[in-house]
Amino acid sequence: MHRESKKSGIFAHRTDWELSLNPIANTLNRIRDTGVEVIDLTISNPTQVNFYYPQDILRALNKKENLVYLPVAKGILPAREAVCSYYAQKGIDVSVENIFLTCSTSEAYAFLFRLLAAPGDSILFPRPSYPLFDFLARINDVNLSFYTLKYSDGWFLSQEKFKECLIGNRAVVIVNPNNPTGSFLTREEIDFVSVECIRNDIPIISDEVFADYIFNYKSDERVFSTFIGNKDVLTFTLGGLSKALGLPQMKVSWIIVDGPHDYVKEAIARLEVIADTFLSVNIASQNALFDWFKISSYIQNQILDRVRNNYAILAHACQETERCECFMIEGGWYAVIKLKVRDNFDEEEFVIDLLEDQNVFVHPGYFFDFDENGYMVISLLPQGEHMKEGISRLMSQINKIKL
Repeated sequence: MHRESKKSGIFAHRTDWELSLNPIANTLNRIRDTGVEVIDLTISNPTQVNFYYPQDILRALNKKENLVYLPVAKGILPAREAVCSYYAQKGIDVSVENIFLTCSTSEAYAFLFRLLAAPGDSILFPRPSYPLFDFLARINDVNLSFYTLKYSDGWFLSQEKFKECLIGNRAVVIVNPNNPTGSFLTREEIDFVSVECIRNDIPIISDEVFADYIFNYKSDERVFSTFIGNKDVLTFTLGGLSKALGLPQMKVSWIIVDGPHDYVKEAIARLEVIADTFLSVNIASQNALFDWFKISSYIQNQILDRVRNNYAILAHACQETERCECFMIEGGWYAVIKLKVRDNFDEEEFVIDLLEDQNVFVHPGYFFDFDENGYMVISLLPQGEHMKEGISRLMSQINKIKL
C-alpha cells in the first residue's frame, strides 16, 4: 500500500521538501524525450563539455599504496602536503596541520555546520548564491539568514545592512568568488567583514572553490584576495578539485583553518573527531593529489580561456539589443543577465517558452534568490559553437518579449 511520507510520521521533517519536478524540469525532460537536442546553457560539469584531460590523471591512480588503508582523520600527510604546494605556487603559505580533506565542498559545509551550530541555530549566507545552501542547511538542522549583494557597475557588499544581518548568527558564509554573480570581495571588504566578525565573535566560512578563475581586470580596487591567513577571527577556507582541476568525480575538497591560536587549536581538535567519524576521502585520490596538481595549470587555462571567450560572446550579444544587460563578472564560470521587463514578468514562463520555442535551457534568477525579477543565469562552460548558437536563440526570444 502506498503511503504518503509527510502523513505517516516515518520520515524526518528535515526531508519534507517538494519531491516532484518543477514545471521547467518537466518541460526539459519532455522535449528531450522527443529526441530534440537542447542547447544547455546551464551545464556546470566540466567533464561533459570536451576539455582535454591528460592520461596522467588516470596513471596517477595506479599506485601500490592504494592497497593500504590509512585511516587519518585530516587526510594522509602527503595529500595535505600536496594542497600546501598548490597554494605555495600562488604565494600563499598554508600549514599542513591546519588542513582537513573532505570528499566534497558539501561535506565540508556539513562538517562546519556541525562544528559551529546547534539544531535551530542560524548561519548567514549571501544572496544571490547557490540554491544548494537551502538543502545543506536543512539536512544539518540549521536555519538560513541572508545578507544581500547589490549591483551597480559591479557587485558590492552593503556594509551597514551586513552589520544588521550579522547579529544572531553562528557563522557567516562568504562565497569568494560568488556563484552566480562572479564577484569577489575587495581587500577593504574582507577587512570590514573580519572586523565585524571579531566584534560579534562570529566565525567566517569562505568558499573559494572558484579562486583559480579570476578575470584579472586591471584595477587596483578589484584585486582578488583570499581569506587564507586570516589570524584575527576563526576562519575556514574551502577549496576542491571539482573546480581547481575540473574533476568533480575525484571527490577531494579541503578545509583550511585559520584564526587566533586558541580558537584554531580547539576547532582542529573538534573537527578531527567529526572527520574521524566519517573518513570519507578515498585513498586513491589522496595518493594522486601531488601528481594531479602538477597539471592544474593545463586544465585551468583551458577552462579560463573558454569562460573568457564565452563571456565576450554573451556581452557582445547583449550590447546589440536594448532588451537586456550583461553584468560584469570577475571570476568563476557563470554570468548573469538582467532583462529589461515589467515588474510582474514571469521568469519561469520565459524559461519554459525558451525551451519550447528555441530549445535552449537557461536558469531563471529565482533559482538563486535574486531579490528582483527578470534575471537569467548562464553557464560559460559550453563549447564555442554551442554557446554562439544558444546565445543567438536566447536573444531572439528576448526580443519577442512584450515590454
